[in-house]
Amino acid sequence: MAGNLGEEDQTQKAKEVQKEQQTEAETTDHSKSVPKEMKQLQHFMHPQHPLVFNEDRIYGTSCWGCRERILGPSYSCKKCIWFHLHKSCAELPLGLLHHPLHPLHPLILIYEGTDHLEPEGEKSNCEVCKEMRWEYCYFCYRCNFKLHIKCGSLAPTTEATKVHHHPLTPYWKWMTFTCDLCGKEDKGMPYVCTSCGFGIHRRCANCPDRLKVVRHNHPLNLIHSLELHQSNSQLCQLCFQKVDTNYGLYYCSRCDFVAHLDCAMSEGNMEDVNLLELNVDSKFDQFFDSEICEVIKTTVGEDGTETATEIKHFSHRHHLKLTDEVPNNKICDGCVRAILPPSFYSCVKSNCSFFLHISCTKLSKIIRHPLHQHPLTLTFRNYQSCDACDQWCNGLGYECDICDFALDVQCSLTSNTLTHACHEHPLYLSITNYAQKCSICDSKNTKCSVVPLVNLF
Repeated sequence: MAGNLGEEDQTQKAKEVQKEQQTEAETTDHSKSVPKEMKQLQHFMHPQHPLVFNEDRIYGTSCWGCRERILGPSYSCKKCIWFHLHKSCAELPLGLLHHPLHPLHPLILIYEGTDHLEPEGEKSNCEVCKEMRWEYCYFCYRCNFKLHIKCGSLAPTTEATKVHHHPLTPYWKWMTFTCDLCGKEDKGMPYVCTSCGFGIHRRCANCPDRLKVVRHNHPLNLIHSLELHQSNSQLCQLCFQKVDTNYGLYYCSRCDFVAHLDCAMSEGNMEDVNLLELNVDSKFDQFFDSEICEVIKTTVGEDGTETATEIKHFSHRHHLKLTDEVPNNKICDGCVRAILPPSFYSCVKSNCSFFLHISCTKLSKIIRHPLHQHPLTLTFRNYQSCDACDQWCNGLGYECDICDFALDVQCSLTSNTLTHACHEHPLYLSITNYAQKCSICDSKNTKCSVVPLVNLF
């Protein structure tokens, strides 16, 4: 084939791979003398800085090599915070000999986005999945043969004890099959049990036996059939589509909460939380969170109720006093809504026009919301965009410390479910169908859910 490497070039390339492997081995030997938390690796895709070994899970990150989430040990660059690799992806061999799908020529580990690999005008996809995914793959320069690392690095056998009681072996043939765990028909190379014929997707063989989703307070357990649990649930509580109770699901028996495997493991639903440290009975809500609102003065009523008459709120530089003198045409600087009787907080300085509803002073510092997988922290901004309603707002709001997700106060308080006169079924706050248009106004926001009924009929 024109443009392919000749015998001499192929030999030279093999020597370069051998030299790189020798360098990597020397680096690995050297790292044995370094404390475990400081183990380093020099990687061909990030030669400018060494990668440092992390034994614990890094939350909210994906692997640069396979594009999947990092749920275990990894390597990362301390200077380039975006570069992370699974331990298994970082330690892949730089070359493969006699691979079952291409035994004639050696395969060399490369990044799929490298421009100079293939002859001009020719682009090859992975021979297994038939796709280009911009990730690490093994490549034959002579034949333009390509295998993604996930497609070509199937272990000879895997002990997936949480999904099956026998060892599972990869079937090295592209075929159409129905996964015995998730129940979906698919094309690919399944893992099969030679003893009983059980066959599943590669991704299903790696399903965690326990996980946490943002829409539910308790961890969910992997089960093989809902029939055994005598559950009345027929809908996935994440996508609200029907579940097949004869196949695997994630389930909370305490609340009869059920979810499809793929829905629970999707990036938008699966919560980045350490299950060993999770306290399912903890409450974020408090009367006054001392970190955002300090009580300066209080009074005790005739019934013994204590009321905060003066506070110091993190959103304002002056103290705020409790008053019932409603000003004209003033709004709350927290939620940007009208000030209404009976009581609210105003600035003690007569020349400073700052107001807060009592309810806004009692907002929790940290919340978990069904629209986002990370905890959200209360902030005060002059200008920000809400990711729920897509409107610009100012005042109090919730932001994610890990990513750029933000909610204004009103959207953060939106109920997870809604019963509306325009529809006979309950409506659920959507995170999967975010691009779906409103059946009333044909737009993509939630404004019609709060329109007064008199305006709808």
